[in-house]
Amino acid sequence: MNTYLVLGGTGKTGRRVADRLRADGRTVRIASRTSGDVPFDLADPGTWPAALDGVEAVYVVEPNPYPGGDPDTRGRVPRFVAAAGAAGVRRLVMLSAPLASEAGGPLGDAEEAVRATGADWTIVRPTWFSQNFSEAFFLPGVLGGELALPTGDGRTPFVDAVDIADVAVSALTGADRHAGQVYDLTGPRAIGFGEAADLIGRATGRDVRYVDVTPEAFVEQQVAAGLPANAAQLLAGLLTSVRDGGAAAVSDGVEKALGRPPRRFEDYVTETAAAGTWT
Repeated sequence: MNTYLVLGGTGKTGRRVADRLRADGRTVRIASRTSGDVPFDLADPGTWPAALDGVEAVYVVEPNPYPGGDPDTRGRVPRFVAAAGAAGVRRLVMLSAPLASEAGGPLGDAEEAVRATGADWTIVRPTWFSQNFSEAFFLPGVLGGELALPTGDGRTPFVDAVDIADVAVSALTGADRHAGQVYDLTGPRAIGFGEAADLIGRATGRDVRYVDVTPEAFVEQQVAAGLPANAAQLLAGLLTSVRDGGAAAVSDGVEKALGRPPRRFEDYVTETAAAGTWT
């Protein structure tokens, strides 16, 4: 049977990709350093052959998509996908990001390597995930009642991880129309962080407010909470791009890939609140 290898199979998109593949009766192999089906470390090529053995398609995720100037980290996805192509993998679907894929960006080299493997490839570039409010770095602010971010009145069309996973699975399972496609994935409309906080507050009955802060204050806050300074500065830069209007564009990538509109942020909030995530 054909096997599908999922990197980051315990993460926000990877676990949803794996669940959908398994629900469709596919054989899935989750690659992880700690809790996967096979021991795997993207930084250790010695772990790659066992993970790639008999694999038809790979969902490629860089666990640290903003690796700065570290040449070893920046080069590990290119080296891995080259090994995947040499091992006979026929299809690659890569999770990228809009800013990271720009010329000189930390995922630009990885995207070029995916294109060069000779395998059928698809690249997905989602904007900010809706699930960042429930599964990632915005969650402590929601639970604490205050989202203090350097985004001003900027807006962004948050995309649901469900949509990202659905696009990835459609591409992984052999729809030829996805080969050679780059999909920019967003939600149906751009909203501000203040509106996002209001929607979550109304759905949960919690007092959740948004507070605009300077990038410097944000970095100081994140470092105090234990985030490394370079990571805090990178995150501040991305959030500042929202303030400056650099993340407001709405794309039709979900509809192009799936033939349906993307999920609304309101639907994500309603479902997440009903699941008790914010209680």
